[in-house]
Amino acid sequence: MKYDVIIIGAGPGGIFAAYELMEHRPELKVAVFEAGHPLEKRHCPIDGEKVKSCISCKSCSIMSGFGGAGAFSDGKYNITNDFGGTLHEYIGKKRAMELMHYVDGINLAFGGEGTKLYTTAGTKFKTICIQNDLHLLDASVRHLGTDINYIVLQNLYNHLKDKVEFFFDTPVETVKRLEEGYEVVLKNETHTCDKCIVSVGRIGSKWMERVCKELEIPTKSNRVDIGVRVELPAQVFNHLTDELYESKIVYRTEKYGDRVRTFCMNPKGAVVSENTNGIITVNGHSYEDPAKQTENTNFALLVAKHFSEPFKDSNGYGESIARLSNMLGGGVIVQRFGDLIRGRRSTPSRIEESFITPTLSATPGDLSLVLPKRILDGIIDMIYALDKVAPGTANEDTLLYGVEVKFYNMEVEVDENLQSIYKDLYIIGDGSGITHSLSHASASGVHVARKIAGV
Repeated sequence: MKYDVIIIGAGPGGIFAAYELMEHRPELKVAVFEAGHPLEKRHCPIDGEKVKSCISCKSCSIMSGFGGAGAFSDGKYNITNDFGGTLHEYIGKKRAMELMHYVDGINLAFGGEGTKLYTTAGTKFKTICIQNDLHLLDASVRHLGTDINYIVLQNLYNHLKDKVEFFFDTPVETVKRLEEGYEVVLKNETHTCDKCIVSVGRIGSKWMERVCKELEIPTKSNRVDIGVRVELPAQVFNHLTDELYESKIVYRTEKYGDRVRTFCMNPKGAVVSENTNGIITVNGHSYEDPAKQTENTNFALLVAKHFSEPFKDSNGYGESIARLSNMLGGGVIVQRFGDLIRGRRSTPSRIEESFITPTLSATPGDLSLVLPKRILDGIIDMIYALDKVAPGTANEDTLLYGVEVKFYNMEVEVDENLQSIYKDLYIIGDGSGITHSLSHASASGVHVARKIAGV
């Protein structure tokens, strides 16, 4: 089939690119190819009873499908240039912010009305953090929650399904250049298009790297974030989460000068596992509906590692650590903070006797056998630093789940229009290595769609 535009990937970048194309050029013939399932068929089999850990589904419903990896990750849209990617370095800070606010407006119009927009502006916690050698980053955060985010995505799909052709459970093998346009190669067929938008997300990092090699598109290595997910009673962070919801706090370790940061904070949420290219890692989410909330809050503590010469494979480094965790724990490992600092592994009985009930069934173990000392030292230092602004963080029973790894794609060479070295081949979203968040990925889709539509 011949299309005007083919979009590879139905994550936030692909969805908002399709949406914006139809707003301005509804006559265009547009197709979206997605390796995962439709939204309504995305169900993780882990129920905590019959299925307690990842069974390595052919297509991970947490990581792929309509809505991308962000579909079940709490629906947090961080409107800021301070973190979440480097989109502003390509399109300008003002335009990046304008597009993120535009995306926010669409989310509100498609089911997110009534959700709260949190902000760090004028908060007293910035001063409190600085006084304790911590740094609170500026941001406005729209919290949809996993439940409301699902509704928004379903409404967006219903709005687009009769205007755009969606192909689910249809992985693209590669993309080939033609004299005019591009050929998108599937397992048993091919399609052509005048313009191609690649939006494959983090789970598509290996695919993106291979396609860039085939097409000789320049790339450069990106970082990998390695750490743990912390779970503790919601009361410990209530004073922060009630006002800010998502607090991005950065700490520089005294010994190594490494930066440790909080990431993906989920008040009254749950810890979950996810499958990235066969590797089981940990994540978290929460709900807007009080009936679905828990008594715990969880967040990640991550240390960024970026390699250059002679070793450049940052993702491979993170992958090897995650595989070691999987080998020792059969999946995700959980350890009490008190056990970690005493140099002993957690046991089922010690977890059972804790004053906090885990929200994820994980294997009790010893994270010091998995995480490199430098990274683990940084995480421990950060926990003690956070304890000064949120007393109780360093309690004996605070739970640490490992490992959490955020893989970033090789950063693909694109111009200010997010166009590759080839005309009409655009690389957007987290698969580009440029965006690292829902808001930035969505904004990149809008940006490219407007370029194609000529507005």
